[in-house]
Amino acid sequence: MSFAELGLSDKVLQAVSAAGYTQPTPIQAQAIPHVLARKDVLGIAQTGTGKTAAFTLPMLTLLETGRARARMPRTLILEPTRELAAQVEENFDKYGVNHRLSVALLIGGVSFGDQDAKITRGVDVLIATPGRLLDHFERGKLLLSGVELLVIDEADRMLDMGFIPDIERIVKLVPFTRQTLFFSATMPPEIQRLADAFLHNPVRLEVARASSTASTITQRLVATGSEDYEKRETLRGLIRNATDLQNAIIFCNRKRDVAVLHRSLQKHDFKVAALHGDMDQRARMDALAAFRSGEIPLLVASDVAARGLDIPAVSHVFNYDIPHHAEDYVHRIGRTGRAGRTGAAFTLVSRRDEKSLAAVEKLIDKKIEWEGPTLAELPASEERPSRGRERGGRDKGRSGGRGRRGEPREAREVEAVEPQPVERQPREPREQREPREQREPQQRRDHRRDRGDDNEPPVIGLGDHVPAFLMRSTAPKKAK
Repeated sequence: MSFAELGLSDKVLQAVSAAGYTQPTPIQAQAIPHVLARKDVLGIAQTGTGKTAAFTLPMLTLLETGRARARMPRTLILEPTRELAAQVEENFDKYGVNHRLSVALLIGGVSFGDQDAKITRGVDVLIATPGRLLDHFERGKLLLSGVELLVIDEADRMLDMGFIPDIERIVKLVPFTRQTLFFSATMPPEIQRLADAFLHNPVRLEVARASSTASTITQRLVATGSEDYEKRETLRGLIRNATDLQNAIIFCNRKRDVAVLHRSLQKHDFKVAALHGDMDQRARMDALAAFRSGEIPLLVASDVAARGLDIPAVSHVFNYDIPHHAEDYVHRIGRTGRAGRTGAAFTLVSRRDEKSLAAVEKLIDKKIEWEGPTLAELPASEERPSRGRERGGRDKGRSGGRGRRGEPREAREVEAVEPQPVERQPREPREQREPREQREPQQRRDHRRDRGDDNEPPVIGLGDHVPAFLMRSTAPKKAK
């Protein structure tokens, strides 16, 4: 089947041909005719199956008639992350070269003023993350009553990121008669409930799960110690010894680890950039641009870069951490070995990662080979116990080998001083000690001092000191 058989307009077919595509992917072949027929679609497909074009191409065809009005977008696409939203915008720029459609991107980290100016002029396609979209709506800068087609992309990630309440609110703001396209990689009960509430007699399309990895990717496991400094040392060795390494993405599970690993690699003279969700949008786009252009060969990233991002010609992927969800492993290593190219993926494994590794191998139905010794063969000296914390809560591993004043530990070492014996006074024989009854009473170590002699009579009432106001006489009131 070719794109020409799907019912797309001539302008769209010319753009697709110019982009070098001849045959649609399974999700595109199934979804495009139903979208053009203005039916609701429930698509279950993993990222990387071509579902972005599955809704982009028919939307361009449908939008050839009609025009946008000020502050009232004609179509709305919701994405969970800024990077995915920006990538959808790139698809409209690529396939909409023959159209004169206005596209606006509403994401965080960008000034409201520029976004307001685009909305005021009127947009045919509005691509947004839920939070920023609601910000504009609450400011009175945006009306959703003119939306003809609503796309909810990566619904399962919306659930993971806590966007579902925002999605429910947005759906109530758009017209009831709109067409809805709903895409998700998995269908847990919460997502199924949303699909039942949002869609009207949808066409259900399902593409096989991306549970297998490409044969062009060489996968290897690398045994390492559990401590962070051991993992960083192992990673540096892999990067230095990797053959044909042109560029690489290094994945961490936590944003904090991304920042720490980024600084560590910089200290060891690697050209590296970082990418995680807490960075502002300009820094994130600059990091991606530098990596894509080859200016920076290493990119340390969280799972923000695992799904949806199309970064061509990535030669290596390093999993600094095994992902918490086995499906993310497939997405991570899928950043390399794309479009028929070869790639390599190395995963660092410590003893605490054995369950996660078992889940990954069960998902892909394949045993991954080890690079070097296995965990069982790992020398005991390389699996050192945790350093713990010093007194006062100071973490030994965070000092970077330096003391309180910044000097190396070696400089602070001093020669051990042999302890001198302490002369003790001989105790009196037991028979020469005074009986306990005859000893002087020891002074009490009470914080209440100078209370006087214990033989004084007890104080009654206010004692000898009576306040003056209590001594004043009061005349009785005269009866009227």
